Amino acid sequence: MVFSSLIFLYLFLPVCLLCYGLSPSITAKNVVLIIFSLVFYAWGEPVYILLLLGSVLVNYLFGLAIEHNKDKPKQSGAWLGVSLVFNIGLLGVFKYSAFIVENLNLIPHVDLPVPDLRLPIGISFYTFQILSYLIDLQWGKVACQKNPLYFLLYISMFPQLVAGPIVRYSIVEQEIRNRSVTLTEFSQGMTRFILGLAKKVILANHLSVIVETFLEADVSQLTIVGAWYALIVYALQVYFDFSGYSDMAIGMGLMFGFHFDENFCHPFLCKDISEFWQRWHISLGTFFRDYLLYVPIFGKRRKYGGLFLVWFCTGLWHGASWNFIIWGLYFGFFVFLEQCIGKKQMKKIPLVIRHLYSKLVVIIGFGIFYFEDMGRLLQCLRSMIGLNGNAVFDQVTRLSMLNNLWLLVAALVCCFPLYDWLQKLRNRSTSMSYSIGILQNVCNVALLLVSSVLLVDATNNPFLYFRF
Repeated sequence: MVFSSLIFLYLFLPVCLLCYGLSPSITAKNVVLIIFSLVFYAWGEPVYILLLLGSVLVNYLFGLAIEHNKDKPKQSGAWLGVSLVFNIGLLGVFKYSAFIVENLNLIPHVDLPVPDLRLPIGISFYTFQILSYLIDLQWGKVACQKNPLYFLLYISMFPQLVAGPIVRYSIVEQEIRNRSVTLTEFSQGMTRFILGLAKKVILANHLSVIVETFLEADVSQLTIVGAWYALIVYALQVYFDFSGYSDMAIGMGLMFGFHFDENFCHPFLCKDISEFWQRWHISLGTFFRDYLLYVPIFGKRRKYGGLFLVWFCTGLWHGASWNFIIWGLYFGFFVFLEQCIGKKQMKKIPLVIRHLYSKLVVIIGFGIFYFEDMGRLLQCLRSMIGLNGNAVFDQVTRLSMLNNLWLLVAALVCCFPLYDWLQKLRNRSTSMSYSIGILQNVCNVALLLVSSVLLVDATNNPFLYFRF
């Protein structure tokens, strides 16, 4: 089941909200959320629900073991080590075993059977949530959760279960036990949910048609403008698809009384690559910053060694393919370069040049992200700089731009913080607050109706980050 489906919008979510609202106590509300979360996950992964429950149970016991030995650092550290091996090993088996075997088979005289395991939806996200809880518990940043139902709720909560954001236990620790939902926050959550739905259904889904038209064809035949156009559209598609899901997750969290951290902050407004990654997939970036950047390498903290490790893992987290590893190291190189230059020197560079530089790096990065086939990636890069001998512009690209002009303009405009500006204006001006409130409600209804109509004939509507 996905958020952007009619059965979720008009059956699952309303019934869940109704049962939740009628529940008399926080315990009953938590049970409702757990039941609906397990049904939500089992809807698409009936077999792997057992894997999820088993992982929750084992890691609940790991948490108790770490807590039991909190006065014995070596023992608690050993339990943490065992838990890391278990969780990373489990993720590795399902996500990376085939990739590892395929690369081993490149060695002469090695012919191992390649595992054919289906990747459980959301395993990368809920595994990282578990790891953050266990590490924070070892570091004394959070208290041990001794109620197994509370721990199950934290891991399995359906708004953020399958595609994030990666929610730290410290963020929801108190709200699991005690929370309330005001009418204002429920309204804000509903608005945020609808905006995320519109990002996905109205923008991302239609941008994907352009991407498929250009990048699924023979990329060696793309014109210079056509290649750049396709990758720019792909960058916009990924942004609206993933940030749309995050908006829907954060919005539903508010409707249930949870306050998840932001996961995107208008990343295409960045002035350099370091800033881009402070705005893009924030929950993943902060996870690696807090838990991996300062890990001792060969007994010492090594600044650039930690940086390499972070970006290697960032790429590898996204998929079992060399293009993702190259993609992570590619961005890591530019972050390293900017650190060498220094923040003060970077700020001295004219703003226009910084914007052009960052967008150029980001767009090429999305090309690396898209093509798992290195041959096709090189052909696309050659087309972008005219080395394939093709024309600069052609009729196909021109017609695509003209026919999708409204979509392209809407996508570019929506890269700006329009909703934030509107809310600031509403808070500053008492006289306009009422009018802006009415406008917001009208827009919510219109976006929901348009999205619903577009979903009527939609047969396959997955979010891109489900694959990770």
